[in-house]
Amino acid sequence: MNYRDFIEQTTNFPTKEFRVIDNELYFHDVRVLDVVEKYGTPLKMSYLPKISENIKKAGILFELAFKKNAYPGSYIYCYCTKSSHFKFVLESALKAGAHIETSSSFDIPLIRRLYENESLSKEIYIICNGFKQALYKQYIIELINEGFSNCIPVLDNMNEVHAYESGCNEAYPIGIRVAVDEPPGFAFYTSRLGIRYSDILNYYQNHLKPNTRSILKILHFFVSTGIHDTLYFWQEFNKFVELYCELRKECDSLTILDLGGGLPIKTSLNFEFDYEGIISQLVRTIKDICSSNHVPAPDIFTEFGSFTVGESGAILYSILENKLQNDKEIWYMIDGSFITQLPDSWSQNRKFILLPLNLWKGEYHRVNLGGLTCDSMDYYNTDIYAQDIYLPKIKTGESMIIGFFHTGAYQESLGGYGGIQHCLIPSPKHVLISKDAKGTIAMELFRDQEGPDTMLDILGYH
Repeated sequence: MNYRDFIEQTTNFPTKEFRVIDNELYFHDVRVLDVVEKYGTPLKMSYLPKISENIKKAGILFELAFKKNAYPGSYIYCYCTKSSHFKFVLESALKAGAHIETSSSFDIPLIRRLYENESLSKEIYIICNGFKQALYKQYIIELINEGFSNCIPVLDNMNEVHAYESGCNEAYPIGIRVAVDEPPGFAFYTSRLGIRYSDILNYYQNHLKPNTRSILKILHFFVSTGIHDTLYFWQEFNKFVELYCELRKECDSLTILDLGGGLPIKTSLNFEFDYEGIISQLVRTIKDICSSNHVPAPDIFTEFGSFTVGESGAILYSILENKLQNDKEIWYMIDGSFITQLPDSWSQNRKFILLPLNLWKGEYHRVNLGGLTCDSMDYYNTDIYAQDIYLPKIKTGESMIIGFFHTGAYQESLGGYGGIQHCLIPSPKHVLISKDAKGTIAMELFRDQEGPDTMLDILGYH
């Protein structure tokens, strides 16, 4: 059995995203070896059409759920900038109709630059989450005072509102983040972020309601596990919607439920998730609980980060060496580092879709993948559904390229992009892939591989 037969018999291959032609891998109809042959490896690749595709997919699924359940509210899709702050990501999301969710002070200069470039308007929703230091609050106040009418700070604690009360020139919208219980087995019982369930109603009645300039618009819900069909998720979600109903009876301006945490993305060729069913159940649950409490159903906002950008990314490596370290452990050494370039793979044991770009006709065997740093943790050796990784054998005179796919979210934010990294491993080249209305594929070098001069300057050698 060759490698292609093995993959087709053990996974759901080919898929919508992946197929093989002439024993070479295609990703969204892009011959990935074309990119490698032009730019080399290691190489980060961003397939931009996938960003707008997933935004539109969510919009369609919520529209279907609204129709199916006769839901009276509207839907707004927000992109979580913390997943990837790159300009090409935010511009792609905005063009597809997304609004923005921020988490730190330095998000606001990004928004200003996008406004200057006419990529967004002052009417866009800017949902400001996170624990806010003084500079973050100052930036939010400036946006509100400059006419960004839908810039909405979501209160993480009860003292935060004092800054807006003293700084905003006119009435301003706000939200409240609910401190949910963490999943079973987590190190803490309740999230460190947000305001406790037991405090919210009294806080609104005694502080926010008497202050007519603070207009409560949003109740925010976030679970770290994301939206999944689990007992934990539905217990927390039902409790959250009940709180909305209790607060809505006191507050006519509260019209939005904001759901964070996100939808899962494909991390395996065997990935299965009933997006349509889960979204329909979300909508039905909100409607049913609101109806039983005799309060109006809210508009629904979602904050999707990984779902927006995760499946657009890939990182490609050449196998530099094939090493047999003992009687059975075969190591394929890559021309990059998992620690610096795929930090989720070792810090959280996250898995990505791993496929070779060539040699699909060859025999296969179990391998370990090793990175360039001297750290013992710089390796990758398990698949999400199996204990072992299998890749084609490399014969004398052959070379192999591998790709990790759906890596577009968080990896640069967590591992760093440029600058100083472990063993001074440089950030790789980064290429953008776009496609026009006729389906013509274009490649653009976003950034070349980091050079030694940049590192020397940072380290004080210049």
